[in-house]
Amino acid sequence: MSGDSLMSGSFVVADYVVFALMLVVSAAVGVYYAWADRGQRSSGDFLMGGRRLTALPVSLSLTASFMSAITVLSNPAEVYRYGANIGFYGLSYVMTMVVTSEVFLPVFYRLAITSTYEYLELRFNRATRLLGTVLFIVQTILYTGIVIYAPALALNQVTGMDLWGAVISTGVVCTFYCTMGGLKAVVWTDVFQLGVMLAGFLSVIIRSVVLQGGVFPIISDSQQGGRLNFLDFDTNPLRRHTFWTITVGGTFVWISIYGINQAQVQRYISCKSLTHARLSLYINLLGLLSILLCSVFAGMCLYSVYKNCDPWTAGLVSAPDQLMPYLVMDILGDYPGLPGLFVAAAYSGSLSTVSSSINALAAVTVEDLIKPYINMSEKHLSWTSKGLSLIYGVLCIGMAGLASLMGGILQAAISIFGVIGGPLLGLFTLGILCPFANSKGALSGLLSGLVVSLWVGIGAQIYPPPPKMTRPLSLTTEGSPLHNIDGKINMSCISKSLVTIPLLADNWYSLSYLYFSPIGTIVAISVGLLVSLFTGGWKLKVESKLTLMKEDTTLYHLVKLFKDRVRKLDLTRDREKKFGSANPAFCDVELDLTKSSIPT
Repeated sequence: MSGDSLMSGSFVVADYVVFALMLVVSAAVGVYYAWADRGQRSSGDFLMGGRRLTALPVSLSLTASFMSAITVLSNPAEVYRYGANIGFYGLSYVMTMVVTSEVFLPVFYRLAITSTYEYLELRFNRATRLLGTVLFIVQTILYTGIVIYAPALALNQVTGMDLWGAVISTGVVCTFYCTMGGLKAVVWTDVFQLGVMLAGFLSVIIRSVVLQGGVFPIISDSQQGGRLNFLDFDTNPLRRHTFWTITVGGTFVWISIYGINQAQVQRYISCKSLTHARLSLYINLLGLLSILLCSVFAGMCLYSVYKNCDPWTAGLVSAPDQLMPYLVMDILGDYPGLPGLFVAAAYSGSLSTVSSSINALAAVTVEDLIKPYINMSEKHLSWTSKGLSLIYGVLCIGMAGLASLMGGILQAAISIFGVIGGPLLGLFTLGILCPFANSKGALSGLLSGLVVSLWVGIGAQIYPPPPKMTRPLSLTTEGSPLHNIDGKINMSCISKSLVTIPLLADNWYSLSYLYFSPIGTIVAISVGLLVSLFTGGWKLKVESKLTLMKEDTTLYHLVKLFKDRVRKLDLTRDREKKFGSANPAFCDVELDLTKSSIPT
């Protein structure tokens, strides 16, 4: 694997054709739904798909939304550098789906709201709703800019594809089909793009397996290189990735995305029944797990191919996010069209995330910032929704320009969700699970959670965690350091792994970035409960439909079913006993007679 592969590895016509085809199909879906739904003029149809969607397309769309290009490019590089323990995200996905379908979904579905922030006004007051809406808009525009720019940069530097041409073309296509087709177009393009993402991953994985002589050599290389670090149960919260940071911190981050983020909630609420909505979450779980498995295994393939000649240490790529495109050009460069497929996969990740964000931003703006204050006809609202989709599309492309100035930004993406999503999750949890939480408690909880998580998040940017806590695994250009033949271990690897820890004062800030979200959530709930209790929250009478009722949970129905079954079983058992009894004094009938003879 020499440096000349990077020079020779540039796109050919077939690659551009595959990439363009993906954009054309996505745009065509928007045109189709704009034409098919031309008779429906309401903003509800545009933003919510008329609430008639079924479980399967919605579940695939949910999966595609937050499986962005960051997943396609970052996860394999993460496994390459830090090991495969990010596979524990699988556990956080499972917990997330259970909590979302049992706690948040029933309440939102019952209220039939378009924007999740409507709930905040119903439960607390308008100020809480407005603050929640503004935070969501800020969070989403920041995140979306990163999602558009990050893959464009990585792919441009390796494949030679024009950077701003790619950013603007994807941004324009995305804005086009969101503006034309509304939620239905977003959902169906997501389904198509998820297929492209899986195909891109599989092309790399299959070629790597053929090159390395099978799946087992790849697993064996990863094992010898220390990449299969699944038994890391260190409880130290300063460690970047361990079993606990990924399962606990990851669960909070993903619940703030699936449980309350408008982009996700808007989709499953648009299902035609609660059962379809629940089903969509669980089918989506299978999609999430399959993409996670592909990205982790792709990272193991990446390590297996470059275990003795690390392109990053050798200076062939300038950032870890370029490792995956570099591998693609290296091993698939001789197959015209396949590099294009992988690039299409990375951009599909971007498109699906950006389109969901644009649609959600339009929905929130119409429902929370326009409808309560301006009286408009349905036709005008529908046109306003389309106009907003266009404006937000342009804004997100503009944010990509800003992201280009920010530097290392992929971890920042999850940090943004943690810092803003955590306190918002705390706010909604207060509303749904704590009947005595009042509006004073809710606002003070949200603000204090935000202040604390921002403080920790910004502190972590200023005092990044030392390598002892992030623990990058050794990489080399001269034989694996574990089995070094000529005794030379790459010095850059040593210098990365033996850095001293700074003073304890700065150390607190190097908390794992996955804990930003739990901190924000816990502070928001704790402060919210205390303030509510001190300001008379315990006298509050809340409508039962605004909080979680026991009838909402699957567990309640299972217990009820179980009790009914047990009751039936008991009756038959009593009858069997009665036939075998020799003493008539213990007959059930007699007992029943005495019961009924008691005066009432």
